Amino acid sequence: MADLDNKDQTEMDPADMEDVEEVEEEETGEDNSKARQLTMQMMQNPQILAALQERLDGLVGSPSGYMESLPKVVKRRVNALKNLQVKCAHIEAKFYEEVHELERKYAALYQPLFDKRSDIVRAAYEPTDEECEWKQDEEEELTVSKQEEMKEKAKVEEEKKDEEKEDPKGIPEFWLTVFKNVDLLSEMLQEHDEPILKHLQDIKVKFSDAGQPMSFTLEFHFEPNDFFTNTVLTKTYKMRSEPDESDPFSFDGPEIMGCTGCTIDWSKGKNVTLKTIKKKQKHKGRGTVRTVTKTVPNDSFFNFFSPPEVPESGELDEDSEAVLAADFEIGHFIRERIVPRAVLYFTGEAIEDDDDDYDEEGEEADDEEGEEEADEENDPDYEPKKDANPPEECKQQ
Repeated sequence: MADLDNKDQTEMDPADMEDVEEVEEEETGEDNSKARQLTMQMMQNPQILAALQERLDGLVGSPSGYMESLPKVVKRRVNALKNLQVKCAHIEAKFYEEVHELERKYAALYQPLFDKRSDIVRAAYEPTDEECEWKQDEEEELTVSKQEEMKEKAKVEEEKKDEEKEDPKGIPEFWLTVFKNVDLLSEMLQEHDEPILKHLQDIKVKFSDAGQPMSFTLEFHFEPNDFFTNTVLTKTYKMRSEPDESDPFSFDGPEIMGCTGCTIDWSKGKNVTLKTIKKKQKHKGRGTVRTVTKTVPNDSFFNFFSPPEVPESGELDEDSEAVLAADFEIGHFIRERIVPRAVLYFTGEAIEDDDDDYDEEGEEADDEEGEEEADEENDPDYEPKKDANPPEECKQQ
């Protein structure tokens, strides 16, 4: 009987078992919910995210150990492939040298068109009616009523111009507008640079002569002005198209090895790359205070013509490396995009084309941000935090 009683105590009614299972499932569900909330809170912590990213970055490109496990005879063959790859890098370097020669050849064909562009901008040439006729796309075509409205408006403007006796020459502030329309360049501009850049008439690209080391020079042509006596400011970029003997596999086309600017002959009191500040100094012994005037560097686009010098050793501090990296990017962009397509950056059409490349990615980012905000609002443990003050943007020196 005792055994039967024990059996009764250990066995449970099936209905009771269902109740237990339901309770266990509910408890498990609560645990999972808490775990998810904890995970979300952890993933919102910038320090944890940074640590995870650092760990993932460390895993990227890490060797799998397969190479070490290969037999010696196979490793020999892999070395043969690497030697072939080095030869490929040298052939690729020659390819880019020939590309540079082609650039020089076609630059001569482009230049007459760029010269005519310059003549129109600076009012040295007035284009004919035929040259000014531009066929609009179907979407851009105006309705009859709109055309009449535009004609009437043009007539009024014309009468107004006759009254004011104003006749703007060429295309005023052409290059300044280009600079202001391009983020990469507008970040360098300061308010005190704009009156100077209104006198910029043209930017030309000159390539090194055949047989000379690879290089290109940017020429900034200015009309006579009150700021400096130079008519042309130059910036020369020296390039190299050959694999580094110590690391031939890093070769990825021509690289800029250094750049040299020019001396700007500033008129008295017009040098915008310097500013005068006043500092108060207290005498240690007497306690008297004096005001000292000091000249210090000033943010300006024209610092572009005074880049850091690259020593023969090629070693630079971090700040100089950052400045040169940004400088090389700007010089390459002016050469590759700004000079050939200046009018499209003036009108903004080239900027719209550049933006189109990022629209889809931007929309995805917005959607993800929206989802994150929705998750935060639905999270009962979420506590909104005050936005931290964003760091000031660094300006190119």
